[in-house]
Amino acid sequence: QVQLVESGGGLVQAGGSLRLSCAASPSGIISSINTIYWHRQAPGKQREFVAGIIRSGSINYADSVKGRFTISRDNGKNTVYLQMNSLKSEDTGVYYCNVILFGGNYWGQGTQVTVSS
Repeated sequence: QVQLVESGGGLVQAGGSLRLSCAASPSGIISSINTIYWHRQAPGKQREFVAGIIRSGSINYADSVKGRFTISRDNGKNTVYLQMNSLKSEDTGVYYCNVILFGGNYWGQGTQVTVSS
């Protein structure tokens, strides 16, 4: 069983920054995970892909966040980060961490990001 806990969300003005964290347990599990994703869901909209990082180091971003968001992973801390800069009002939503491992599809509870214009 994999548990994911997101943190770091909050209220920020447009143009500001936030860093989200996704802590995985049990300890050491993150090194077994090939790809870790961040998704988000804005009010009234479907959940959408934001960024993904592969164990090899390859990274993908949604076009809407390229150049502003940076995903990274720290296997020693069992944590994945999403650094979000130059935030826009359209970045508002609940951000979720997601992994697929051993046939299971695991999600965290989400962390709210609100960007005021």
